[in-house]
Amino acid sequence: MTGSRVVALGHYQPARVLTNEDLEAMVDTNDAWIRSRVGIRTRHIAGPEEPVDELAYQAAGKALASAGLTPDDIDLVLVATSTAIDRSPNMAARVAAKLGMGGHPAVMDLNVVCSGFTHALATADHAIRAGAATRALVIGADKMTAITDWTDRTTCVLTGDGAGAAVVEACDEPGIGPVLWGSVPEMGHAVRIEGSPPIFAQEGQAVYRWTTSQLPPLARKVCEKAGVTPEELAAVVLHQANLRIIEPLASKIGAVNAVVARDVVDSGNTSAASIPTALSKLVERGEIPSGAPVLLFGFGGNLSYAGQVIRCP
Repeated sequence: MTGSRVVALGHYQPARVLTNEDLEAMVDTNDAWIRSRVGIRTRHIAGPEEPVDELAYQAAGKALASAGLTPDDIDLVLVATSTAIDRSPNMAARVAAKLGMGGHPAVMDLNVVCSGFTHALATADHAIRAGAATRALVIGADKMTAITDWTDRTTCVLTGDGAGAAVVEACDEPGIGPVLWGSVPEMGHAVRIEGSPPIFAQEGQAVYRWTTSQLPPLARKVCEKAGVTPEELAAVVLHQANLRIIEPLASKIGAVNAVVARDVVDSGNTSAASIPTALSKLVERGEIPSGAPVLLFGFGGNLSYAGQVIRCP
């Protein structure tokens, strides 16, 4: 085999929905301010009975069902998350156990915050290309509301919970393009999850300037590495951080014919879950033709980024 491809997707969001009107009763904010600043209307909130591994498990089960596979068909489980409280067993091991995997899969967590899923997808692709795995379950899952300061009006309006998953398998014709990844370590403090208990905080203006000015040429380079032009893209799925970031970035990339994922409006910022959840919804709604090129580009904490062009399952 010379490559890998995404064959199926799945996503899961908790049932409880927190609206902007709900937030008005909790903190000094209002619907008009939230929509104008970040473009978010609602977000999903996980309860105490829904830890990160439960979110990941639910999304994984849907992806496996969509692929027509059993848990024992998987030999690598990767979970991208920055909100796992326990160190061991890691989230990947817990998901494997919940799914009843009997095939002795390798299990690894990756913490690259908001770009975690695209890092994990690249890691799965590399493992399959190297012959270390044949079929992987790649999951982005975060419970951001568990680390949210609900008294901070600048951050509490952003966060939501959820998970998205992809089944990746070996193939002769690569369906996952080369990754472009990197970071700006000296600006890592701009997005933080620190302390005990850990709390999410960020320097919003610094992040906004970095994303809108520095990331467009990097996203175009992802397309170049995949051998496609921005005009050929059928869809652009960026990290769902803020609508005021997504829309300018998508425009500057030059993907004039692409569907642009705007799931942030209904889901908020779900960190590593945002890209696979948004992509899964677009595919579920039939908005991207099978086999069409899709740009995935994650960015955020560290400040890190990772992106690749995939062929839609």
